Amino acid sequence: MKLIKKEWALFLTALMFFTRIPIPFRLAYSESMMNQSQKYYALIGFIVGCINAGVFYVCQWILPLEVSLIVSFIVSVLLTGAFHEDGFADVCDSFGGGYGKEKILTIMKDSRIGAYGMIGMLLLIMLKFYTLKGIGLIDLPLIVFAIITGHTVSRFFSGLMIYSHAYVSDIDASKSKPMANKALPIKNSVWGILFCLLPFLLFQQWIYALVLPFAYLGKVYLGWYFKKHIGGYTGDCLGTVQQVTEVLFYIGILVLWKLQ
Repeated sequence: MKLIKKEWALFLTALMFFTRIPIPFRLAYSESMMNQSQKYYALIGFIVGCINAGVFYVCQWILPLEVSLIVSFIVSVLLTGAFHEDGFADVCDSFGGGYGKEKILTIMKDSRIGAYGMIGMLLLIMLKFYTLKGIGLIDLPLIVFAIITGHTVSRFFSGLMIYSHAYVSDIDASKSKPMANKALPIKNSVWGILFCLLPFLLFQQWIYALVLPFAYLGKVYLGWYFKKHIGGYTGDCLGTVQQVTEVLFYIGILVLWKLQ
């Protein structure tokens, strides 16, 4: 029972950190709890993906495909507080307008959004919209699978950065967000793999597991890029990995379907 209570607390820690889903009681925060909650990142993505996919599925019965997608995007932003999107925009601004580690990290902590961030977010949303629309025109159940799986695996890939790269301390620690920044024993990542398999088990779309290495390349490239310029990753970098690998997963589904 004690173990169950601990795991439940870890799950709720991840849920509270990555979403705005209300927790019915006060949950004490600690750095140790934050680090141990890594195993549930993919499960949080699965939950968020199921809600978004559910909203899309209901809306498409009475609304056009395009409108249904936009509504699901709005729900995603409300559900997560644009947590990962904000990180992506910050990375676009900092790496686009900064030269050298100190300048990049300084811009990254600025709450204002600049031209690089705005343009980057616009292009990302357009790419996400049109790839999902393309999948929806192929097969309606496939887009539901894609949304759920994209959210799930991208959060798992993002969490893997904690294992493969060093955490870069913020210039201004007072502005830093609490986050997991220490790798746990590798056996903990097995939980993430199991959660990533949930959408494949539910939809029996095992052929699209072939897309996972393609999406993972986004994590590999961004990891190399971040290490080259700032020596590792920050919380905003993790958000960027999540957004990019999610879109790459959607693109991969389109490419694989055309090759079949």
